[in-house]
Amino acid sequence: MTDTVDGLVRAQAARFRDKPFVVDPMTSMSYTELDTVTGTLATALVNAGIGKGSRIGLIMPNNVRWVQLALAITRVGAVLVPLSTLLTTRELIAQLQTAAVQYLIAVEDFRGHRYLDDLPALPALRQVWRSDELRSGTGVSGFGELTETVVPADPMVVMFTSGSSGAPKGVIHSHGSALGAVRSGLTARCIDADSRLYLPMPFFWVGGFGGGILSALLAGATLVTEEIPEPEATLRLLEREKVTLFRGWPDQAEALGRRAADVGADLSALHPGSLDALLPAEHRRAPGVRAKLFGMTESFGPYCGFRADTDMPRSAWGSCGKPFDGMEVRIVDVDTGDALPAGTIGMIQIRGPHTLRGMCRRSREELFTPDGFYPTGDLGHVDDDGFLFYHGRSDDMFKVSGATVYPSEVEAALREIDGVRAAFVTDVAGRVGAAVVCEGATTDDLRAAARATLSSFKVPTVWLLLDSDDDVPRGATGKVDVHRLRKLLEA
Repeated sequence: MTDTVDGLVRAQAARFRDKPFVVDPMTSMSYTELDTVTGTLATALVNAGIGKGSRIGLIMPNNVRWVQLALAITRVGAVLVPLSTLLTTRELIAQLQTAAVQYLIAVEDFRGHRYLDDLPALPALRQVWRSDELRSGTGVSGFGELTETVVPADPMVVMFTSGSSGAPKGVIHSHGSALGAVRSGLTARCIDADSRLYLPMPFFWVGGFGGGILSALLAGATLVTEEIPEPEATLRLLEREKVTLFRGWPDQAEALGRRAADVGADLSALHPGSLDALLPAEHRRAPGVRAKLFGMTESFGPYCGFRADTDMPRSAWGSCGKPFDGMEVRIVDVDTGDALPAGTIGMIQIRGPHTLRGMCRRSREELFTPDGFYPTGDLGHVDDDGFLFYHGRSDDMFKVSGATVYPSEVEAALREIDGVRAAFVTDVAGRVGAAVVCEGATTDDLRAAARATLSSFKVPTVWLLLDSDDDVPRGATGKVDVHRLRKLLEA
């Protein structure tokens, strides 16, 4: 049964054998080793008392060991709870309690964070292991019998997420919903058995776990990752591993593109579908021509897209593509919940087999509409051809002199200005505020350029120029912290 992690691991090991499955700068693991290593680790877990439904937290950086532990956990029907390496002790405790984590596997420290030093006794938490303490198990443990009881409807993972504000939410996905979501997006991502996929996104995010580990596993591809991306080391890794598909961050791709010539890195193995900044000029496309895959943790990654190496129809430029098979999208009035016609902006609701199975400490009635749609909180419109256009968050839109401003629209316009690498827009006491990462531009330059493409009421009147994207305040899940951003702009 390839709709469970155990069935998928067995099937792909039999098919791809000695082919590398995951590679980090220090080691690699083949598909055969994936089956054997995760099997013996799963035996150790069962011997330690872990069973189907046990909730196991995992906090460590991207590497082969993370993959081994995560897939061992899910093979036996235990529930994986990936935890951010960015968490403070207070935040870690809150997430452990929210997800009722019973076992915790963690590195002792990473990038200045020490996760176990001040961890108190928690009612649900039974045992804590350092990541190097858990050894492979031997002997009869019931591992095989457990895997046979796991079905696609069983919970597989609790992924923590948050919007631009608010406490993180523990989103529950089953084997079937998670693997189905990843499978539906493989074509749009251009991932197949020939892909050598580089993905630096943390495995504790759905973009890393689903978009990286599970995507490679389902496609029979090779995943290349690293703990701490650094430009020169990353370029050498891409070159050495002959990476064909780069799916990192746009800012990272641009930085690597600027350094590639100086380093002398050979990136000729990269295929279209990778981020444009690393491709030869003849393979780059104008902004908006290719779809931006669109999704959320509640849909286990993208639920909407278009082949990343293919131009969309002209009328769809700037869109997120079309919903994947099995997923329904409808646009409703933010206030009334009434369905809206094509071309009208409203809240996006989604329904389908790839949506979340539930959320920690939340009832189904709190999460879904009576007819089973999940209100995403995102704003968008669908055109007559079924392409989805994103317009920001419903809790981010605001009024200026009675007119509605969608931050994403203003951000998109600012990003088209020469020298602007990133832009973040929010309401500042009824005015449009913009924090902009740019080089060689003044606020007067930005204001003048913005007036050429935006209505006057949408042009920012409060500006903050930043040297680096690192200066943008973010929460533990990596998303922009709008409240802190607003305070910076107010100051």
